[in-house]
Amino acid sequence: MTHILHRQIHASLPVATAGRGVELFDADGRSYIDASGGAAVSCLGHGHPDVIAALHRQADRLAYAHTGFFTSEPAEALADRLVAGAPEGISHVYFVSGGSEAVEASLKMARQYFVEKGESGRRNIVARRQSYHGNTLGALAAGGNEMRRTQFRPLLVETHHIDPCYAYRYRREGEGEREYGQRAAQALEDKLLELGPDTVMAFMAEPVVGATAGAVPAVPGYLKRVREICDRYGVLLILDEVMCGMGRTGTLHACEQDGVAPDLMTIAKGLGGGYQPIGAVLLSRQIFDTFANGSGMFQHGHTYIGHPMACAAALAVQEVIERDDLLANVRTMGALLRTRLDERLGQHAHVGDIRGRGLFIGLEMVADRTDKTPFDPKLKVHARIKKAAMERGLAVYPAGGTVDGVEGDHVLVAPPFIVNEHDVDQIVDRLAGAIDTATKDF
Repeated sequence: MTHILHRQIHASLPVATAGRGVELFDADGRSYIDASGGAAVSCLGHGHPDVIAALHRQADRLAYAHTGFFTSEPAEALADRLVAGAPEGISHVYFVSGGSEAVEASLKMARQYFVEKGESGRRNIVARRQSYHGNTLGALAAGGNEMRRTQFRPLLVETHHIDPCYAYRYRREGEGEREYGQRAAQALEDKLLELGPDTVMAFMAEPVVGATAGAVPAVPGYLKRVREICDRYGVLLILDEVMCGMGRTGTLHACEQDGVAPDLMTIAKGLGGGYQPIGAVLLSRQIFDTFANGSGMFQHGHTYIGHPMACAAALAVQEVIERDDLLANVRTMGALLRTRLDERLGQHAHVGDIRGRGLFIGLEMVADRTDKTPFDPKLKVHARIKKAAMERGLAVYPAGGTVDGVEGDHVLVAPPFIVNEHDVDQIVDRLAGAIDTATKDF
């Protein structure tokens, strides 16, 4: 009997009791390779001694001080580090406790920015179908995950969505990647013109779509064209890098690989690596200056923003990543992971696409590779894969509704940045076995 309202009420979950490196251990002594870092969170794996030591030091000094009265040394140091490594134009950081809070704050920043500029008619948000931006009401409204949105629709503010940049499903036969990217980006301009550009405050997108569609990267040129469109019409570009950012794709920020800089950027999961709950919004100088020269405040706040323990953990995580050159390992092991998956599953009858960047890889499952037909949603193929993987001592991150919120299945693989070649081989071997078991009757 549990008194916890678990995500799945009738699920029987193992009790996690310990973590070491890339492995988690349950109360029965079983070990699991954490091949998804939870939800692409545990970038340093579990039990990293340097992060634990940093938490001990901070707890001995100061656990909490409210930001209405004080700042703190770890928060200031972390902000300095994040701005130093941020895309061009970013000047300040606003700390929160997770990704959904970061998205909520970014939307409020966008609205307040235009109000303070005297453009209060800008109220509309444009985002993309099959995106995921969080579960709080504002974030859920911005996101395009229909499964999560449906029952809460009456509570959601009106938002507007265009098709995602999803080459596997939307690129036409004979169409090049760059050509497709320009066509996909044009949908944004079309939507702005439909709504009236002076009514739109922001366009929000994940550079590599994570949980909802399974590591779908923007094709070359897409985000640059999006940036140009936003600039033309004075619309803010919000890049959601909560899942794909902070080194997950092999560069500190995923948008580096696309050659674009946002006006606002949300980060979270890999920021603190799961050692403490933390997220942040990175904001541009123009937004900060508008607040500073106007009301002199950002009209928003939570009790635990800038939490000293959370900031100390995140600072330690980021220091370890830099010191140990782990982004190089992300690139090397990411390439190896992709190669091994292609070798083992690239021709699998029910693996339609293997995609992603760095240690952020998605596998889209299909009933028929030839015409990309998805499985009947009633079969819950993603759940079957998760179960079979756990039985093999492997934690991956599957989801359904990949194609349109109802149909489609995928598996997300996002192991810690510390993985080595042996770990990669074990992940691929166990995942391939799980996929074979889950699809053997189809």
